Amino acid sequence: MLAVYLLSAAGFTVVTTEFVIVGLLPAMARDLGVSISQAGLLVTLFAFTVAALGPFLTAWFARFERRRLFIGVLVLFGLSNALAAVAPNYGVMALARLLPALALPVFWSLASETVVNLAGPEHAGRAVARFGVGIILAMVFGIPVGTLISDAFGWRVAFAAVAALALLKALLLLIWLPTSRPNHAVSMREQLGILRSPLMLGHVLLSVLVFSGMFTAYTYLADMLERLAGFDGTVVGWCLMGFGAVGLIGNALGGRMVDRHPLVASLTFCTLLSVGMLAVVPSVGSIAALMAALIVWGINQAALFLVCHVRLMKAAPQAPAFAASLNVAGGNLGIGLGAMIGGRVIDSLGLTYLGVAAAAIVGLAILLALAMLRFDPLPASISR
Repeated sequence: MLAVYLLSAAGFTVVTTEFVIVGLLPAMARDLGVSISQAGLLVTLFAFTVAALGPFLTAWFARFERRRLFIGVLVLFGLSNALAAVAPNYGVMALARLLPALALPVFWSLASETVVNLAGPEHAGRAVARFGVGIILAMVFGIPVGTLISDAFGWRVAFAAVAALALLKALLLLIWLPTSRPNHAVSMREQLGILRSPLMLGHVLLSVLVFSGMFTAYTYLADMLERLAGFDGTVVGWCLMGFGAVGLIGNALGGRMVDRHPLVASLTFCTLLSVGMLAVVPSVGSIAALMAALIVWGINQAALFLVCHVRLMKAAPQAPAFAASLNVAGGNLGIGLGAMIGGRVIDSLGLTYLGVAAAAIVGLAILLALAMLRFDPLPASISR
């Protein structure tokens, strides 16, 4: 369990590195002399780099000893954040964002496989849930604290703080993480071979649809709370922190349900997620109703982060790390697509239609999961 929690702590740093930039964009744009939209492309660069290269990098690094690999990844994150802290121009900042984007899918995929190996395949969901606590805590604390540091001391200090945190986590892994090698060597050809399965491609598409639906609305949740509910920045900040905090419940529930049947878990949480997203706009006139809608949304969104990840690992027991990387790639593709779709919905229909658009995309995910159940009706297990 110590190894699992060490990797979860490392995951906190990895997720904070990916998303902390969101709260720093305005100050960065002014300092680097670019527009907000140009600065926003750094977020797109990160997500699409993960989506395009993550599976292939994971397949290549799957043969490496895990302890050295994870330490190397955290050192790279430390150095890249340090480079961001001193970046003199936009080009250097783009490089500082590109480097960790190459390493993030390798870490998440192989660390997920490692914790499953430690816990045993029958407890895969619960093991990944413990590991996934780092994601939730990064959303609740890491990203908001980074924004507060930026407001108080400047965005460069925020990146420097994340760099120091990454190097500290690397030291902790060096001291306490045991040596771990893959159970058996799987060639890159064998790993890529799982893409020949139509059911596997369906699982990847399902992750793309789920994440697209989530981020069609979630990307603009702060704007919805400000413009529709009339909350000021402080209240919005507390709402977002609470939204992330209830994700701990979803993470625990998802870990239990996905071990019973991944597709049924996907259907359950997608249905409830749609209810939560659809309920937000009609609930803005009542604080209690709005909080209830956000709680339902937050719990089920966090559950789906974990369920999608474990679902793909269970779908390819011969190459679980590569399968996990496909989920990371599909998820990041969905994040990018969802943000773009949400923006178009706002421009063409208005902010009040975001929940409807997001729920419609999740509805497509529900239909796909129902179709897939015809071909995979039995409880899934990594060991099957």
